[in-house]
Amino acid sequence: MSYFTGLQCSMCHTAFPAEALYVCDKCLGPLEATYDLSAIRKDVSRELIASRAPNLWRYREFLPIEGEPRTGFHSGYTPLVRADRLAQELGVDTLYLKDDSTNHPTLSYKDRVVSVAATRAVELGLKIFGCASTGNLGNSVAAHAARLGLDCYVFIPRTLEPGKILGSTVSGPHVVAVDGNYDDVNRLCTQLGDRYQWGFANINLRSYYAEGAKTFGFEIVEQLGWRYPQHVVSPVAGGTLLPRIVRSFREFRETGLADGDLPKIYAAQAAGCSPVVKALLEKAEYPDPVKPDTIAKSIAIGNPADGFQVVKAVTESGGAGATATDPEILDAIRLLAQTEGIFTEPAGGTTLAATIKLIQNGTIPRDESIVVCITGNGYKTADVMATTLEPPTQLGRSLKEFEAFFAARHAMHQQAG
Repeated sequence: MSYFTGLQCSMCHTAFPAEALYVCDKCLGPLEATYDLSAIRKDVSRELIASRAPNLWRYREFLPIEGEPRTGFHSGYTPLVRADRLAQELGVDTLYLKDDSTNHPTLSYKDRVVSVAATRAVELGLKIFGCASTGNLGNSVAAHAARLGLDCYVFIPRTLEPGKILGSTVSGPHVVAVDGNYDDVNRLCTQLGDRYQWGFANINLRSYYAEGAKTFGFEIVEQLGWRYPQHVVSPVAGGTLLPRIVRSFREFRETGLADGDLPKIYAAQAAGCSPVVKALLEKAEYPDPVKPDTIAKSIAIGNPADGFQVVKAVTESGGAGATATDPEILDAIRLLAQTEGIFTEPAGGTTLAATIKLIQNGTIPRDESIVVCITGNGYKTADVMATTLEPPTQLGRSLKEFEAFFAARHAMHQQAG
């Protein structure tokens, strides 16, 4: 049974049919999915959800599909890691990492949103499935399209990291590298979708795609024992994730699956691409576009499609925003790996670095529970760290040589201590 009832404008609330539509033709506001939440409240319990397979479809009543899921059967339900060593380093009591760097099959949170968009593309009869991408989305769209046998086009900026280009091309899509930044790529894909009626996950299917991000928030609540944390820090790129985390918290409360005070939400962006944080600091309603210049390419979107929703969600929650410079991002990646053994891409480094600033300036209290959103895997962007780390020690094969090295190293540490 589907509880999905259609689309409506998030601004003027005009209703629209459940088609490949993404913007209101009256006020140009983004469209979002609607549900029969009163029926969900009656029919869905914690016990029912907990009895299901550990993937994103355990929350299927809250997702905009009409039939059965088509892909994503191993996506989602990623670890919520209690990060005690990192918490000690930062001087806080309770710190969790929601770790989507382990997500199946392409190691980022995009496997959630693409699972929903791809299922809906099949339901709508779309034969070509694609996206405009800064890397992670392209990887996921290519992988899920391969599983479904869909013809696939992935459009990327020409300067994308080689690891992320490889992560898309290996699944056999048509990869098109555009001479421009992400906003140029997105503009081209919007034109193609309108002209040829192709299904672009994050453009004309965005109303469905975005809903998959809610599962990130649903899992946080379920994994905390159906409780809310007090603070959540999320990276912001196009703006899909953060507002849907907020929506997931609200929908769980409206349907009786969780209660209590909703968390404060914080937006993390790289200093070289921070239109949302700038808007928050200036108390502006909308972010002004910027030209990206940062190593955090997966979140380097200068004109975020859902920027207004991010600003609204953060402000209404009582949260704030913070930025991180490229050196701070690299330091945070290293700190996370050396305390918790999690290797994140620059987006995760940005989120952790912003969290550190929010703790240090007193915005986030040290004695309250914090969840940091880690959305992508560092092995895709290993080149950004390669020159910042100590190279391996070169030794021969003899025990004597190693013992000499070890003794010298021990003596050096004693002198330093």
